[in-house]
Amino acid sequence: MSSSKNLSSKDKLLMAAIDLIATKGYNGVSTNEIAVAAGLSEKTLFRQFGSKQNLLESAFDRFHYIEEMKKLFNEKLMWDLKTDLLLISRKYHEIMNRNRKMIQISIKEEGNMPGFRERTQQHPQQLMEILTDYFTVMSQKGKLIQTNPEVQALSFMMLNFGAFMNDLESNANFPTVSLEDFISESVQIFTRALTP
Repeated sequence: MSSSKNLSSKDKLLMAAIDLIATKGYNGVSTNEIAVAAGLSEKTLFRQFGSKQNLLESAFDRFHYIEEMKKLFNEKLMWDLKTDLLLISRKYHEIMNRNRKMIQISIKEEGNMPGFRERTQQHPQQLMEILTDYFTVMSQKGKLIQTNPEVQALSFMMLNFGAFMNDLESNANFPTVSLEDFISESVQIFTRALTP
C-alpha cells in the first residue's frame, strides 16, 4: 500500500502505519515515524486517532473485506451456485491479496494488543453469517441439498482462507497451480457436492 497525494490525512496515516508495522512490527514503530512517513505531524496522528492502537484498529477496519463482501452479496449474486461461488471466491482473494500486509500484521500482532484478536475476528464471523444465510436461502429455493448451511459456510471459507494463507509469504509454494485454477476446480467440486 503506498500513499497518494489525493488521499485524506487519515488515509495517509493508515497506509503509513500499515507499511511500517508490516515491516518493523507494532512495537518497532513509533507514532512519530508513522506521522513522518505520512508527511504529517505526530499531533495530527493523535488528533485523528488518539493512539497507535486506535490507528492500527482503524486501518484494519478500513481495509478489510466485509464491506466489499456485503456489497457483493447484496448486488451481484445470480442465485446460481457455481456462478456465485466463483464470484465470491475471486472477490475474497482479490481483497485478501490487496490487503496482504494488513493480514500479516493481524497474525503477528494479535497477542500484543488487548482486544485486537476479537476485533480481527469480526470480519470472518460476519462473512460466515452472510455465507450461512446464502446457503440457507439456496437450500430453501431447492438449489442446494439439505445440509448444515453453517458447516458449508465454514468449509467454503476455510478452503479459501487456507489457499490464501498458503501463499501469504510467498506465492511459490505450489507454482504449478494458479490461483484461478484452484478457484475454478474447488468451486466445481463444491458445486457438484451440493447440487441436488
